[in-house]
Amino acid sequence: MSGEEKKISALKSGFKRFISAVKARKRWVYPALYIAGAAIILSAVLWFQSTNKDHEQQDFDATNITGKKHDEPAIEVNRALETFSMPVKDPESAVIQKQFYDYNADKEEQEAALVFYNNTYHPNTGIDIAMKDGKTFDVVAAMSGTVTNVQEDALLGNVIEIEHDKGIVTQYQSVTDIKVEPGDEVKKGQVIAKAGKSIYNEEAGTHVHFEIRKDSRPVNPLDYIDKTLASLQEADLTEMNEKEDDDSKADRSDEDSDDESEADETDEKDEQDKAESEDKEDSEDEE
Repeated sequence: MSGEEKKISALKSGFKRFISAVKARKRWVYPALYIAGAAIILSAVLWFQSTNKDHEQQDFDATNITGKKHDEPAIEVNRALETFSMPVKDPESAVIQKQFYDYNADKEEQEAALVFYNNTYHPNTGIDIAMKDGKTFDVVAAMSGTVTNVQEDALLGNVIEIEHDKGIVTQYQSVTDIKVEPGDEVKKGQVIAKAGKSIYNEEAGTHVHFEIRKDSRPVNPLDYIDKTLASLQEADLTEMNEKEDDDSKADRSDEDSDDESEADETDEKDEQDKAESEDKEDSEDEE
């Protein structure tokens, strides 16, 4: 065999080995493709889950931003569950100088709850609190809220008003050394002033006049001490308002009756004077 034939034979032999090797490897192509595809799919799933988790975390953190609406219901619920307290730091050392005028109370209790000013008796629309030793004391917020009014008033002895919910406020009258101003947010138990005196109720001495009002209607503060704001929100004041209106009408009726009696007495006296005058004239004519 010539050299050229040997070369050709060697090339053919190498080509055959190459073809055999390709055929042998072809059996692993499809499994390799399957494995690669599975790896790609698994990687995509893991990446998607990681991205979604980060997105959820970002949304959760966003609800903690001050001013977000998500926080407002929690604040409202917490405030609704807060209870009213006496507006003094040491209730054990305090006394109530004058009670709230309750239209459903008996006559004796109602008389004790009248404030005498300018020769007239007025129903007390709150409670007057003083210390047993008669000295001044710290006046504190009965519940957390927003200061809506601070007013200098010589008659009432200055006034602080704090709003706790729409239509529900507490008032603190006869105070000095005021430590808050309109717009301030105060916490329950925070010192807002010192107890002072008022011209309206001089006999109470150094005291604080404390009121709780719902929709501008005063309620008995002692009925809501240690009770939640929600209990006052749910309270129905219709019966109390009707009783108050009936008593007011009765008072006006009594005043009208008194006026009529005075008018009748005046007319009777005029008639007597007229009769006496006529008798006197008759006597002079006879003489």
